[in-house]
Amino acid sequence: MSPTADTTLVHAGTFAVLGPDGGLTGRGGSTPDGLFRRDARHLSRWELTVDGARPLVLVPLDEEDATATCVLTPPGTRDEPPAYTVVRELAVTSGALVERLRLVNNQPEPRTAHLALLVDADFADQFELRSDHRGYPKDDATRTAHTEPGGVRFTYTRRTWKSRTTVTATPAPETADPADPDSTAHRLTWNLTLPAHGEAELLLRAEVRPHGAPAPAEATDPASAAAQVNAAAADLLGPAPLPVPADAPAGLADACHQGLADLARLRVPATGPAGEEVLPPGAGVPWFLTLFGRDSLLTSIFALPYRPDPAAATLRALAATQGTRYDAARGEQPGRIVHEVRHGELAHFRQVPYGRYYGSIDATPLFLVLLGTYTDTTGDPALARSLEPHARAAVDWMFRDGGLAGGGYLVYTPDPDGLVNQNWKDSAGAVCFRDGTQAEGPIAVAEAQGYAYDALLRTARLARDHWADPAWADLLEKEAAALRARFARDFWMTAADFPALALDGTGRQVDALASDAGHLLWSGILDTARARHVGRRLLEPDFFTGWAIRTLASGQPCYHPLSYHRGSAWPHDNAVIALGLARYGLDDALHVLTSALAEAAAHHAGRLPEVLAGYSRTEHPRPVPYPHACSPQAWAAATPLALLASLEGRTPGQLSE
Repeated sequence: MSPTADTTLVHAGTFAVLGPDGGLTGRGGSTPDGLFRRDARHLSRWELTVDGARPLVLVPLDEEDATATCVLTPPGTRDEPPAYTVVRELAVTSGALVERLRLVNNQPEPRTAHLALLVDADFADQFELRSDHRGYPKDDATRTAHTEPGGVRFTYTRRTWKSRTTVTATPAPETADPADPDSTAHRLTWNLTLPAHGEAELLLRAEVRPHGAPAPAEATDPASAAAQVNAAAADLLGPAPLPVPADAPAGLADACHQGLADLARLRVPATGPAGEEVLPPGAGVPWFLTLFGRDSLLTSIFALPYRPDPAAATLRALAATQGTRYDAARGEQPGRIVHEVRHGELAHFRQVPYGRYYGSIDATPLFLVLLGTYTDTTGDPALARSLEPHARAAVDWMFRDGGLAGGGYLVYTPDPDGLVNQNWKDSAGAVCFRDGTQAEGPIAVAEAQGYAYDALLRTARLARDHWADPAWADLLEKEAAALRARFARDFWMTAADFPALALDGTGRQVDALASDAGHLLWSGILDTARARHVGRRLLEPDFFTGWAIRTLASGQPCYHPLSYHRGSAWPHDNAVIALGLARYGLDDALHVLTSALAEAAAHHAGRLPEVLAGYSRTEHPRPVPYPHACSPQAWAAATPLALLASLEGRTPGQLSE
């Protein structure tokens, strides 16, 4: 671990990003620290001093078995070594951060240690913290702090919005005084008596209660919090490690184990259509620990052959949030599957459109793909039968508002107040021509047409086998065949011998060579000859870095190795491609790709990050990190499972040629 690296602890929708010394400084920008729940930072300062000085880091904070530990000392010299050793153990559970702080006396006589902990809660919304977002007026908000017998309580009020954070300690602090007249920060102090070569300890708890959130879990120390985390993860981890074939790429078994552990902790509380509690995977930390349509769906698809529960939870949660009316401000339309759900203050007051934001062209067909695949994989039609109305509404949306019945393709119009691009490459400028010019809408991205094709076929099977509606099944299959024919005619670029990234609003082919073409193998919309050609093309050096396939082929004017979507390499993107390679029997390419990704995971202690920089192995002997990647991140965590499934042939069945 780098001596300056942060450690992230996450469980049940709560996460903490802690520094090497176990502390929090109130940092913002692209790498904020803090204790977060429901899209806001509820603890921003957690700064320890011993005898008036900040202790030095001997062993930086590191996590093992859901508890993070670091070892610190006050300043000392070779001739006058530190009088104490400080051991901090921290854990996160639902709605709380707990710490055991242990002081060990290194001297042969009793001593009194003077401890102080600076604490504050700024209640900053995550959209405020991001360095690439403007400020948001909150003139009617009030922050207060009040001392209590065991510590201090911070409150935040804005009209009907009320949140609070309570910090308590055992033993109680001897003083709890304001640290700065211009803020709510308080300094808690203790004088701890240490026997000769003995020790003393503090137990600390920061309990956060965002507006509308349930009560935090009961946990008084890191051991009890870690026990809750590990118990909750048991269903995904299973009683034994996931069996991995002996000839699987080196590092894949470790990556699968780490991925399952991360998926267990990234699950977020949600409700299903009948109000039942479900735990779908949230997208990732620090920015996206919430229900995300596309991310949660693809994550669930990757995990499905080995762990079907996330898929069922995702389907129920997305059915419960499916669009029911027209609301242009957030892109809601009847039958449309939600892009993301936010619970923060700015979403509540609609200063951002993301409370329930529907700006996704692909979440709706992917919902249908997952529903069909889940039914085929588990052999249990009960969920498909209960969600039949939701599936029919989703199909209706694809034709009515999605665009299939109009121009023949799923299309989106850039949203100037939300997402300019509404496919998985949703950053501004990501859907571009070879020269870097952003396509103008309505935009039909290639991979969404493949998802729609697959969705129609899988829904047809459900209609015929489980909904007693063979006539509708015949109609959906006819529509799928027509879509496939149109796609072959309109998207294939003859000169490049490769699919276009998209069609712009005039029907012009968006000619950047992009990894999205690999998704067409997974969905089956390409014929065999073209699919196999595309699969081999993606393993050529301009696409393949030696670690993963780039989002855009290098050598094009639009390529940049550190661009979020225009030259970086995304593990989940590669997982979809791997499933497609397996579908078309491209075994050599599949083994090259899975081996490279497994090796990349090994360079990150088994945890694939959200995204890697696009530098090739020949340019650097290790995978170069992308500077703002989320980690852990759900679809990256599930990527090793998709790789394993592709190698084992446990991929969604081919429904047609």
